[in-house]
Amino acid sequence: MSRLCPGSHLSSPPGWLARTLDPLKPRPARTPWPAVVRAGVSMALPLAVGIASGYPAYGALVSMGGLSSVISGDSPTSTYRMRVFNIGVPQLFSSVGIALGTLVYGHGWVAVAVVTAIALMSGMISTIGAVSSASGMLLLMNAVVGAGLPMPEPWWAGAVLMGAGGLLVLLLSLLAWPLRSGLPERAAVADTYRAVADLLEAAALGPSAYAAARQNVTQLLNQSYDLLLSHRARDHGRRPDLVRLVGRLNALIPVVEAAPAIHQCTERSGRPLPVAVPTAVRTLADAVDRGFTGPVALRLPEPEDPATRALDDALRHAAEAIDGTDPDSDPDNADDRLGRPGALHERARRAARTMLLSGVAWRYGLRLALCIGLAQTLTSLIEVERSYWVALAVVFVMKPDFGSVFSRAVLRAVGIAAGLLLAAVVLSQVPRGWWEVAAMALLAPLIPALALRGYGYQNAAVTPVILLLSDVINHQGTHLIAPRLYDTVIGCGIALTAGYLLWPESWRTRIGDRLADTVGDTARYVECAFLDPEAPGVPDRAARARMRRRLYLDLAAVRTEFQRALTEPPPMGTRAAAWWPLVVAIERVVDATTAARIRMRHGAPWPPPADAKELALELEELADAVRGTTTLASTPEAPGQDEAEDGVLEPLRREVRAARAVASPDTGHPA
Repeated sequence: MSRLCPGSHLSSPPGWLARTLDPLKPRPARTPWPAVVRAGVSMALPLAVGIASGYPAYGALVSMGGLSSVISGDSPTSTYRMRVFNIGVPQLFSSVGIALGTLVYGHGWVAVAVVTAIALMSGMISTIGAVSSASGMLLLMNAVVGAGLPMPEPWWAGAVLMGAGGLLVLLLSLLAWPLRSGLPERAAVADTYRAVADLLEAAALGPSAYAAARQNVTQLLNQSYDLLLSHRARDHGRRPDLVRLVGRLNALIPVVEAAPAIHQCTERSGRPLPVAVPTAVRTLADAVDRGFTGPVALRLPEPEDPATRALDDALRHAAEAIDGTDPDSDPDNADDRLGRPGALHERARRAARTMLLSGVAWRYGLRLALCIGLAQTLTSLIEVERSYWVALAVVFVMKPDFGSVFSRAVLRAVGIAAGLLLAAVVLSQVPRGWWEVAAMALLAPLIPALALRGYGYQNAAVTPVILLLSDVINHQGTHLIAPRLYDTVIGCGIALTAGYLLWPESWRTRIGDRLADTVGDTARYVECAFLDPEAPGVPDRAARARMRRRLYLDLAAVRTEFQRALTEPPPMGTRAAAWWPLVVAIERVVDATTAARIRMRHGAPWPPPADAKELALELEELADAVRGTTTLASTPEAPGQDEAEDGVLEPLRREVRAARAVASPDTGHPA
């Protein structure tokens, strides 16, 4: 008998399967206790009121509305104003969906056609953004429920009851607004400062640790600006407290700009930053968190080179923004350096126009409509108990921002199976009546507690809650278990077949084009970074900051798409794995460009414009190669005056060559 070596490929699953199952490992996350309490109250209280009044089914419908809001919009990190938007808008779509579904209940093929049309609309809406994604999902999900489950008369009663459940979640989430107004915004900015402190510490820990810390900073910066600037877009009058926070966030940008230069210095010297530097950033974070507006004493070491001088200047500038001596802290002078969004109606009109003209939106809408149409047709032709569960499985598996379709189907099946085990215990052991309220008070809090751990864990938590509410309405007990299991399997099978295997883009990755566009934008950023700042028409520092932020956001989106593709089976997963090093290389090019700019601003000599132009052209060629089917040969080293180790362009030149080498034939890159 042959033995398997520990390193043998026969002793471990294929890489794509390991990546698909990797989300089964619980992600580290803090338990959102306020959301946990709200979930328990918002779903147990309506059930208790329904039982006490003699209408338990009505109470269950209100709890279902609360469940929708808990799943889609009750984020513990949102500001109070944004919670009104994040919960209220999806709940409105939820009520519309249940009303439309109720109107076509029992109408056979008319119901199939209407729900399929709603699926097309839902899919297109879901591609706009996070709130629209939740809205589109609830619109379709509740249309499926309304078309498959008898609702109380008149037709609008179900919409009112479920809307009341969402309203209850919203009211509970706003209870602390008068006492904690402004706290989420301050906490978001303070957390961004702390993430920057972690970034500076990670500068000496190697490329992988630094890249992970920088991605975290990019994400938190984006979230913080979205929180603050969304207020500014709605408020025609400028609120001093928000403007002050925008100024403090603006003051953090130079610190972020200096981080790549610090990373380069620590890589060359092997010496980390003095501990006093990240400690100073955390001191500033604590001041922001408390809303402190006085002087902040910073104990910073003497700077030794252009990179540390840039960081020293940036930290002192941030301290001035906190104590109010910096002009950006004045509400009359503050400027949104990374851009201010347009008015809400302008953004809504632009989003609607983009959605209607977007090939991505139409493709996803048609895929979702095809899968829902097949599910509804199948359950109309074949007697399937609780047939709406088949379409609900399709809705959750096909949701665009949950990850890859293949991975979601696997994780949903695993999560549902685990949830059914718990549901079987609850339905068999818990007596009907007030004991169901107690069970709901224990089960509902598991949803927000486990949702942050992973998609499979969320499904495991949601399943017993849904089955308990279904039992309150239908009194079928454990007879609900088997239909839920095989309906989920059928729905996942439809999603995998009609929503994944039959669409060529599932196998021929489309993320290469998106990466090529990002490489092209990087080339333009490199060219812009080394232009003479005194020359006419050259973008100013704020414009370059916006350009760099867009680049990092695009790179973060590309990285997310790649990570989803990595969980797909071959050939897509293997192709994504082959392209992955290029994503990392382009991120390092952007960092090296920013670092070079910082060094020049603090004393390093400016390079000849032709040298920077040459690097930008090399990146443009790389973008064309990524977009097309050709491959690049490795770029020969061209001697020049910046070839010395201390040349300001030398680190950038090395990163550009590394990126081109990734795309060369000898790496096996599948261009």
